[in-house]
Amino acid sequence: MPHANPGLHHHKVGDALVTALNDGQFQADIAWVAGIPAEDGNALLAASFRAMPPRITVSCFLLQMSGRNVLVDAGGGGCMGNFLGHAKDRLRALGVALAAIDTVLVTHAHVDHVTGLVDEAGNAAFPNADVVIHANEVGFWLNPEVQAKAPEAAQGAFASAQRGLAPYRARMRTIVGGNEALPGVSAVDLPGHTPGHTGWLIASGAETLLIWGDVVHLPGIQFARPEAGMAFDTDIDQARASRKRALDMLATDRLTVAGMHLDFPTFGHVSRAGGGYAFEPVVWAPTEAGPFSG
Repeated sequence: MPHANPGLHHHKVGDALVTALNDGQFQADIAWVAGIPAEDGNALLAASFRAMPPRITVSCFLLQMSGRNVLVDAGGGGCMGNFLGHAKDRLRALGVALAAIDTVLVTHAHVDHVTGLVDEAGNAAFPNADVVIHANEVGFWLNPEVQAKAPEAAQGAFASAQRGLAPYRARMRTIVGGNEALPGVSAVDLPGHTPGHTGWLIASGAETLLIWGDVVHLPGIQFARPEAGMAFDTDIDQARASRKRALDMLATDRLTVAGMHLDFPTFGHVSRAGGGYAFEPVVWAPTEAGPFSG
């Protein structure tokens, strides 16, 4: 029986429309979790009625603001067969042609975020888009000296990053945290998962949304136990510090958050719970044209 979820969800941020595009889901392994005992991770998954072994959701986001179509990450393309690579189909379902994307904001250059930038032949999937990425990502993934010192197990990650970014090198802009990528969209430094891992802060009117990339991979574990990292964090201690800082900021300032690996449709808030945190999904409501519109 086909799944009924269309993999699309709209969320307004002031005058901007942000649409979550589900790119797919793949099976993970509790052995990927670092910093807490495996039995603790399994207990948290069981307590929240989640699949075991765990699964990781992948999403991208379309920002439509000031007459622009802006994509945040491009998903996994065909890097995991049919498990990932559905974000482009979501765009087509919205009637947004790939050529209509003006800018792609990259949270970081891991395979499930940049493989979708190219087609099977390695050509630009978004022929009219420029790419904005943190300077530290470029200095890491596109640096031959860094790659030469990386272990053999990491060479595939370098290759996928280079392949995804290659067609955009002439129209790539680098940025650092605090700088504005576009009017109303600023970079937020959240390093550790990768050296230039970046959140994107969207502000319109009185409303703000932080798309925080991969601060959390497994929501059933890492909100309650933010010290839990992932084996593929470039710097697990730095990633842990960034996660705790982001969670504290969101809980204190009551900002809305979305993330590539939060449970679809990803939008929600962070609250404090016990010695950790909890994720509070944004409750669905009718559209502005619905019966409760003013």
